[in-house]
Amino acid sequence: MFAFWLAAGTLWQREWVRFYRQPSRVVGAIGSPLVFWLVLGSGIGTSLQSGASGKTVDYLHYFFPGTLMMILLFTSLFSTISLIEDRKSGFMQAVLAAPVPRMSLVLGKIFGGATLAVMQGLIFMLLAPFAGFSLSPLMIAAATGVLFINAFALTGLGFLLAWQFRSVQGFHAVMNLFLIPLWLLSGALFPQTSAHGWIRFLMQINPLTYGLAALQKVLSPSFSGLQPIPFPAALAAIAFFSGAMLLAGAKTASRRSAKDLS
Repeated sequence: MFAFWLAAGTLWQREWVRFYRQPSRVVGAIGSPLVFWLVLGSGIGTSLQSGASGKTVDYLHYFFPGTLMMILLFTSLFSTISLIEDRKSGFMQAVLAAPVPRMSLVLGKIFGGATLAVMQGLIFMLLAPFAGFSLSPLMIAAATGVLFINAFALTGLGFLLAWQFRSVQGFHAVMNLFLIPLWLLSGALFPQTSAHGWIRFLMQINPLTYGLAALQKVLSPSFSGLQPIPFPAALAAIAFFSGAMLLAGAKTASRRSAKDLS
């Protein structure tokens, strides 16, 4: 058990060391979503109606949780890309040959990426008052927990995908084709209640929809008319998805192949 947590903690610490040595990752993970939030949110303005009450919701307010999810997505992807770099440098081969469970490898990598994602998400949350949010200490603590579950799920998904690739270019192609549409269809840009029939169906089967719904419900009651998913159901769904990604990543990592050792 000691060897398990030592290996996981070492890999978690390695993610932090790598992060401090690459400050440009902060600019890329926070800067782009910040510009996107300001430009798109300011351009659309107050065009959303909250439920039957007909009250308009400022788009900067609505888009804020979606921007947080974008930051989590970008940071998670940056952290899992290191799997491909570690394979090229030979570090991954040494880790795979170590006498420790593969689950410790997966847990350390995912936990490290998720922690970095939450930290950068909390930095962006400093702008919450400018988006019309009034956050109490209890709400901030609850939002931090929801952010971590979402970050864990996204990092686990990134780990599962990055393990299959030998080149960063191939991973980026999948990101543009698969991961970015997941975010677009999560309700980050428009509510599920106003989506077209087949788009609404895709949003309903998208696990990120439930992660975003949980985050929206924690941050503000104004989303109740725009987000039909109850908070307990949303939290349970994204927690289940996080656990599934962890188990799938461990199972994938346990399958040693010739390319993993080359």
